[in-house]
Amino acid sequence: MHLRPLLLLALFTLFLSPSSAQTREAGPWWPNVLWGADDQAGGSNWITPEKILEAVSLVKTGQLYELGNVYERGMPLLGDRTYAIVTAGYPTSGVVGEQRLVFNDEFIAGELGQVGTQFDGPGHVGKRMEMADGSTEDVYYNGFTGSEMAHAYGLQRLGVEQVKPIVTRGVLIDLAGYLGVERLAEHYEASLVDVRGALARQGMDESDIRPGDALLFNFGWWSLWPDPITHNQSLIPAIDMEVVQWIIARQPAMVGSDLALDGSAMRVHPELVMKNGINNLEFMNFGSLLADEGWEFLFIVTPLRLKGATGSPVRPIAIR
Repeated sequence: MHLRPLLLLALFTLFLSPSSAQTREAGPWWPNVLWGADDQAGGSNWITPEKILEAVSLVKTGQLYELGNVYERGMPLLGDRTYAIVTAGYPTSGVVGEQRLVFNDEFIAGELGQVGTQFDGPGHVGKRMEMADGSTEDVYYNGFTGSEMAHAYGLQRLGVEQVKPIVTRGVLIDLAGYLGVERLAEHYEASLVDVRGALARQGMDESDIRPGDALLFNFGWWSLWPDPITHNQSLIPAIDMEVVQWIIARQPAMVGSDLALDGSAMRVHPELVMKNGINNLEFMNFGSLLADEGWEFLFIVTPLRLKGATGSPVRPIAIR
């Protein structure tokens, strides 16, 4: 056979071949039953025009609440992560033109998606496991593997740019307020009784929670920021496994808290993010929202479209 027919046959086979997601073997948490085998957006798929209109209808006064912490030198960092900001000279450039303009730039270095108030993308957490053929793979949301994702200059699948902007109904669940404490005790595991009790105290019920909501949990530890103790996973409180399963059943677009929700047990990252694509926002600040008893609100958080990133810095806001 001549070279030209061989080339045409190869191209024909290539274009007819199913994607890697379609041929990937089924596993314990993939393919995703809601969004299909090719999905990389996870819970942000719940953010439809109808969901946005529902959320916008909650705005009555226009009062805005900042729910994130300031990114700055000296903020607590998990493990050996880094954050540095340098003004590149002062001014960086100029003097320019007849108006003698000067300009300032900055250089920022660090794990930007995993420091401060941080939004975990779908490629942040995976599990090393043995596949059906006996090989070992790191497997992430929707069954995407390390072999498909790995690249020196950003993830080839499940980058945070795949997450859609989240404009939805937010529900704050005040666990500390329900328990009558400023903040939950070290090592405390919040139970489903606590969650339901907190909702009842706020005049709400679990039946009020709808698919696509953002469920935010107040542990009260936001008041300690920027004390490094907020990043000590051997000390901080968490939610128990029953609450994790309750969250999955509610089908939220995302969860968030003033800590990392996991504690040392590490339940949230694998069960919510990895297995179900439920986005996770960590180290929020609920001070102003709690002061006004803002339990239900328009919630907006838009991860930066950092191609191939595992997460994103964000500026979450609530509007009532």
